[in-house]
Amino acid sequence: MASCESKTAHPKMDYDKAKSAINESIAAWDKGWESKDIGLSLKHYADSTDWTNAFGDRVRTKEELRELLEDIFSLDFVMSGDNNYGENEITFLNDSIATVRSLNIRKNQNWPDGSPMDDRQIHHLRVFKNVNGEWLIVNHLVGQAWQKNPQVDTLTIED
Repeated sequence: MASCESKTAHPKMDYDKAKSAINESIAAWDKGWESKDIGLSLKHYADSTDWTNAFGDRVRTKEELRELLEDIFSLDFVMSGDNNYGENEITFLNDSIATVRSLNIRKNQNWPDGSPMDDRQIHHLRVFKNVNGEWLIVNHLVGQAWQKNPQVDTLTIED
């Protein structure tokens, strides 16, 4: 009997190659941030991207992100300090979508008045999409966590 099912094998996803491309993309962001190179920072973003930083600034296009980064990169106190990047945790949701969690321990940064900031954890959650063989960032959420105050272990809400 003849079968209607296709016997064509689909090529298997090369996850190692995809992980390498994604890690290179994040390294470009990190290097671009360190050198205030907006072009390098934006190199792997899709034209339509959703980016939100730890202060709630949200943009939805690569061009809007370019404008925001121009402002951010001009703030000396924001750009001071030392970055200590951890490994990227990459999870493939399917062959064309991946999520990536990254951690940067930010040290030796100052407030605008020159006083020192406490060290903090900067968390990045990125969503990558494979567009015609290129892994592009379509969503990027940046959060930060300050050292917890050990004297405050519960929150009390009074009526």
